[in-house]
Amino acid sequence: MSLATLHDLMVHELKDLYSAERQLVQALPKMSKNATSDQLRTAIDNHLAETEEHVTRLEQVLESLGESPRGQKCDGMQGLIEEGKKLLKEEADPDVMDAGIIVSAQKVEHYEIASYGAVCEYARMMGHTEALQLLEQTLEEEKKADQTLNALAEGGINALAERDARNGNGEPDEEEPTSTSTRRRSTAKGNGRARTRR
Repeated sequence: MSLATLHDLMVHELKDLYSAERQLVQALPKMSKNATSDQLRTAIDNHLAETEEHVTRLEQVLESLGESPRGQKCDGMQGLIEEGKKLLKEEADPDVMDAGIIVSAQKVEHYEIASYGAVCEYARMMGHTEALQLLEQTLEEEKKADQTLNALAEGGINALAERDARNGNGEPDEEEPTSTSTRRRSTAKGNGRARTRR
């Protein structure tokens, strides 16, 4: 695709985002399955539903520009997802894994926030009002998802992971609360991991 104009660049970035969102639709359920915090799992599941809507909005935006959404692969998102997959294969304490899932998810959110911010500005400059409204709606949802992840990390998940490191055994202190949410734990005997597998 030739990038001769800002319109060309906008279409290029929109197709990149379309590929990214479609990849995320496949990746988020795996992150949810490996989360042990109920709050984190709910946040991921909620964002999956939003991500499916983001795919639909991008189809609408590209259609309004007379373009097909297909034909491009987002290598950036593919790399972030592969990095996340490697994390999920690590032998990890459940709380530490939850903290790691948050990091992986926030890397994705920051990538998307940067991309959606750019296409919103392009749409604004070129007067694509309908497209701008749809893209801004998605951008706000991505920002809220990032804020939710921040709140979960700061609200207890990081502290639980750090506490487990101090204890050295991955088990909660009787004197300390297990979490701000209900948690599922398992010794997972026989699979070499202290993680609940579902």
